[in-house]
Amino acid sequence: MRVCILGATGSIGGNTLDVLSRHADHYEVFALTGARRLDVLLAQCLKWRPRFAVMPDAALAAQLREALARDGVRTEVLCGEQALCEVASHPDVDAVMGAIVGAAGLAPCLAAARAGKRLMLANKEALVVGGALFMRAVAQGGAQLLPIDSEHSAIFQCLPLDRGLWADHIDHIVLTASGGPFRQRDPHTLASVTPDQACAHPNWVMGRKISVDSATMMNKALEVIEARWLFDLRPEQIKVVLHPQSIIHSMVVCRDHSVLAQMGTPDMRVPIAYGLSWPQRIDSGAETLDFLKLSALTFEEADAVRYPGLQLAWQTLRGPEGSTAVLNAANEVAVDAFLNERIRFDQIHSVNVQTLDECKVESACCDSLEGLLALDVQARALAQAAVSRLRP
Repeated sequence: MRVCILGATGSIGGNTLDVLSRHADHYEVFALTGARRLDVLLAQCLKWRPRFAVMPDAALAAQLREALARDGVRTEVLCGEQALCEVASHPDVDAVMGAIVGAAGLAPCLAAARAGKRLMLANKEALVVGGALFMRAVAQGGAQLLPIDSEHSAIFQCLPLDRGLWADHIDHIVLTASGGPFRQRDPHTLASVTPDQACAHPNWVMGRKISVDSATMMNKALEVIEARWLFDLRPEQIKVVLHPQSIIHSMVVCRDHSVLAQMGTPDMRVPIAYGLSWPQRIDSGAETLDFLKLSALTFEEADAVRYPGLQLAWQTLRGPEGSTAVLNAANEVAVDAFLNERIRFDQIHSVNVQTLDECKVESACCDSLEGLLALDVQARALAQAAVSRLRP
């Protein structure tokens, strides 16, 4: 199986390569893409010798090309968004790992879907922004859409292989959340949170943006939106519960009220391995769950005062189509502003709410990638304006 990894230099990309290294006789790395971490992508290309490597920046792409040429590596280095779409939809690619963070991953994931690839989706924003457009592309292209987020993979693993039976099985689903680093912190002290504190997740090793999203629970809000599209559910069929140990990754409550749960150590290589091998299973490299070493498994309600952004998931799903794209764009701007110390941690939610209030969504914009990207630009401009009105 020839694999293209979109976002190879991030944590999901690195974990994907780790799984592939355990099964080198079954998988070939066809293309690797990265954003700005030239040194990491260079090291990956030197090891894996992919046919293509892609960087969005022309200057960085030129540096990569020169470095690979000096080492005699014949990887062809491409540049730009169109190149991402080309490698994701290349006729020789069998499977695509969609792990580019944010709305930037939408276009290449759409290209892979339309080309009928096995699409392992770690980029939740593709569905949060693309929604119905993305699912139409999957259906029209005949793609295999396999969720990689640990929560969505857990739901997927609890459901029948025949998607046509899903609706008959599901009463509702329960997405679990760790609660992040501030689950027990007084919410009135969150104004003083630093970027490093917000990025110190208790259970998972992740990039800085998604770590902040975990601390605000915006990642769970985006996962609620993603679950609506992945499993064709009504908003009220999606619940969230805090589970600090991150052992149960999510649950399906069936129509007969039985509950199916997927459990395991908190290691992203498990859903990655399942996405690569589905419907079979291969060794992921993760540790086996030892029940004798487990402490109690506990569950809590998500505190609306500590996590006000979580409710925006259901609000936008019930709003005009495109509202979820606005929320995603606003949140990306707000998190970036927080990480660069332009706003406080507790002001991320304010930026998101102000942007949703001010952005006017036209239904026609959701019918095309161009329309969605234009809405994304509009929402980002409004979010930047909201940031500028705040003082850290």
